[in-house]
Amino acid sequence: MNVETLKQDLNITAKNNPSVNTNGDNVIVVDKVDLLDTLRKLKTKEQFNFLMHIAGTDYPEREKRFEMSYELFSSITMKRVRVQTSVAEDESLESAIPVWKAANWYEREIFDMYGVKFDNHPNLRRILVHHQFKGHPLRKDYPADLQQHCTEALPIHFADEFDYKPDPSKNLVPLNIGPSHPATHGTLRVMAELDGEKIHRAHVELGFLHRCFEKMAETHPYNQVIPYTDRLNYCSAPMNNVGYCKAVERMLGVEIPAKAQAMRIILCELSRVIDHIVCVAASAVDIGALTGFFHLFQFREKVYTLFEKLCGARLTVSLTRVGGMAQDAPKGWYDEVLQFCDEMAKGISDLELLLSGNKIWINRTRGVGSISKYEAIEWGYTGPCLRATGHKLDLRKDQPYYGYDQLDFDIPVGTNGDVWDRYLVRVEEMKQSLKIIRQVAKNIPSGDYTIRDKSIVLPEKKDVYGNIEGLMNHFMLVIHGLRPPAGELYDATEAANGELGFHLVSDGSGNPYRLKVRPPCFAIYQSFPEQITGGLVADVIAILGSMNLIAGELDR
Repeated sequence: MNVETLKQDLNITAKNNPSVNTNGDNVIVVDKVDLLDTLRKLKTKEQFNFLMHIAGTDYPEREKRFEMSYELFSSITMKRVRVQTSVAEDESLESAIPVWKAANWYEREIFDMYGVKFDNHPNLRRILVHHQFKGHPLRKDYPADLQQHCTEALPIHFADEFDYKPDPSKNLVPLNIGPSHPATHGTLRVMAELDGEKIHRAHVELGFLHRCFEKMAETHPYNQVIPYTDRLNYCSAPMNNVGYCKAVERMLGVEIPAKAQAMRIILCELSRVIDHIVCVAASAVDIGALTGFFHLFQFREKVYTLFEKLCGARLTVSLTRVGGMAQDAPKGWYDEVLQFCDEMAKGISDLELLLSGNKIWINRTRGVGSISKYEAIEWGYTGPCLRATGHKLDLRKDQPYYGYDQLDFDIPVGTNGDVWDRYLVRVEEMKQSLKIIRQVAKNIPSGDYTIRDKSIVLPEKKDVYGNIEGLMNHFMLVIHGLRPPAGELYDATEAANGELGFHLVSDGSGNPYRLKVRPPCFAIYQSFPEQITGGLVADVIAILGSMNLIAGELDR
């Protein structure tokens, strides 16, 4: 895509900044007064139907201190473009909610983390930190170790609507669902208003597991960020490792060896299987189907045993390294992977006997939480929840990486976008992941498991302890860290819940200047109040489970 031609076609008043290395990304820089018009033109005329995320970056030395990056994607042309604008501390931006519904929480997050205001936003309040918090954590002048504790609870009813007044004509009952409800797992709060057993109105509160991952990434060397990525979606930790390392490797301009690519595919697909296991099993037990939970979790443990044999850890594994893998697979490991595939295939068949024909399960899921393809795109859905609406978008096929385009597998889709279709899509995706794993595990390329660039990868222990050159290489890399060239990029992978993206800004130092995570379920959860409104209170839990919200990536 030619950005200059695009700007001319849309009559966009844009600027270029040739000093910024965008690593091949398409970037349009506009003044803030032209921002909303530019976004609207890109959506309507150029079919950029997804607003994937909005990233803020703080440059305290600049007159216009805050740079906003709007990452757009077209599922029609498979193109991406980033629209950037800058604002000073005392300036505001026009809200993009009239263009995409997904802008709502993205703008609230920018306001929360940086203090940038958005005009005409319907509910511009903090979203990730508590209401007593002073300051804005992602500003460069906010100390990373300055913690602030919450000492006062908000009113029990509609915590983000302080001017709320009940409707005197209706006998409505306020109800808190979570964070102590078993189905919210201590990390989510749903504030519902009930008219009998129907949801009359609802809001959600998150941030119960916010650790400011992005701030920690700015204060640690690139390699030390890898263990933090495990804690994003901890149900499929290797996928986070891979997504982050892939972004850093692109910034460095290196390609990992074929063996490392194959190992990453196997780890990602094993992770997809266990992530879907957690989603399906936990969703089932939340609405009363306990047997499926016990049945599926034995296979999750088998995968953890495979991880343990590979690296010694089970849940938070830190398996990847910038440049490849931490180590090679032990002898016989791929045979054990293939054996697991056979066992898991039988386990999926048993699951379908337990649930797919179960009348109670069908009645609790079919027609519940339906969302159209158009609405899903407006909210920024990706992954199984989007494919359940009939939209066949999967980055493994549409923007393939690591040789996925050489593999034989299908992308399952639904039709109604309801809880039932989300379940069916995930079950079929587990089967397709097994198909992928079998193909790769039977044809592992020869060669090294990592690149051998001394400025990127630590030398092996025998060299560190055996010769002075190895010792010095180790010393220099540990002390100075990786030093990617200055620049920025956005890189994405198809994680278990959808598009996992990393907006990375390098200033040439040993730490990321900015690392913005695009977590899949953050966009999906935005639509939750709208989805449950008008439905039964019992359906709240079914819809919540089908979204597969992992608070580690939701809150970061």
